[in-house]
Amino acid sequence: MQVRIATNRKPESSQGNYLAAYSPFRLFEDFYRDWASRTAPTQGESWKPPVDILEKDGNLVLLVELPGVDEKNVDLKLEGTVLTIRGDRKQNPESEGYNLYQVESSYGPFSRSFTLPESVDPNGISAQYKNGILAITLPQKPEVKPRSIKVNAA
Repeated sequence: MQVRIATNRKPESSQGNYLAAYSPFRLFEDFYRDWASRTAPTQGESWKPPVDILEKDGNLVLLVELPGVDEKNVDLKLEGTVLTIRGDRKQNPESEGYNLYQVESSYGPFSRSFTLPESVDPNGISAQYKNGILAITLPQKPEVKPRSIKVNAA
């Protein structure tokens, strides 16, 4: 079985072998050839912080990675069943005065919105910010939490 990796490049006539132009190692060559041209969004462009969603003790927990973001620059808002996280990540003032050759960090405003399930109790939502991680706890309504039912002998 032969595997072909599609690229926008046409096979080079000097190679003569069509499959050699589409080798899996070509991906690594392309990666290293244009590394300096790949950059993160510039200031003013929107970026999206990564979010992990998990369940703990019957509650949903959103873990939002916000390294370098001051908690005063984070706004958490619930409108109906939509939870929105907005904020702004300022560029490091220590980098001023330097010639920047590569910037991989994202800066500027960000926004993430999540439609919450109806099982979430909106009055119990809480958030904690520590070490660049925003942890949002979404408690479930008591009627949707699993409960044990005792089985009686007949």
